[in-house]
Amino acid sequence: MTTSASVLLENKSAVVAAGAKNLGGLISRQFGELGANVAVHYNSDSSRPDAEKTAAEVEAAGARAIIVQGDLTVPGNVTALFDAAVEAFGGVDIAVNTVGKVLRKPILETTEAEYDSMFDINSKAAYFFIQEAGKRLRDNGSVMTIATSLLAAFTDGYSTYAGGKAPLEHFTRAAAKEFADRGIAVNNIAPGPMDTPFFYPQETPERVDFHKSQAMGNRLTEIEDIAPIVIFLATQGHWITGQTIFANGGYTTR
Repeated sequence: MTTSASVLLENKSAVVAAGAKNLGGLISRQFGELGANVAVHYNSDSSRPDAEKTAAEVEAAGARAIIVQGDLTVPGNVTALFDAAVEAFGGVDIAVNTVGKVLRKPILETTEAEYDSMFDINSKAAYFFIQEAGKRLRDNGSVMTIATSLLAAFTDGYSTYAGGKAPLEHFTRAAAKEFADRGIAVNNIAPGPMDTPFFYPQETPERVDFHKSQAMGNRLTEIEDIAPIVIFLATQGHWITGQTIFANGGYTTR
């Protein structure tokens, strides 16, 4: 029997970290369109209107949604996020972490505070998100983390960004093995430079043009390139686990 697209994730629930806007917002909305209930996480007060709008769009699609605020570099807030989702929906099946912070700065100019912030946001938060997902997801669930294609780049300036994301591959491989007996798949998706407001402040117009020139179509990665991969991994692609999928139009490879 064929399952219609509109109910592909019916009776499923998802937690989307940084799920209010940009890539996270699109993922949240698409989960809702496929029938999944969504816990839309956001960090700062300024993102609350986006979280509320995204949650409203999930509910307009026929699913349920809640919004949950928290700084996920604090493990207790990660636990609280999953607590809220379980309380609202009865359980969680899919956990997607789109949290990240970009910094382009030479090593010689990077401060200790910048280093700590980059690794807290890009590495520590991801670790405890995976940990909590492993504790709370129902059997045969899916865990995904958004990494970066700079993991396969030989470039300057991004030591703390690519460096902070690099541990995700080791976290993911270990978790994929440790959670396998419960059928939980764990993967990373590594986009190329994305056409979002987080990218442009780090680059000059000339470097933006260079990044575009390295991918198909002479363009940056768009959020619409990545969200379908998240949906695939949560559904028909569940047999994929322990992997980092480079989705970047040929920007980098291994």
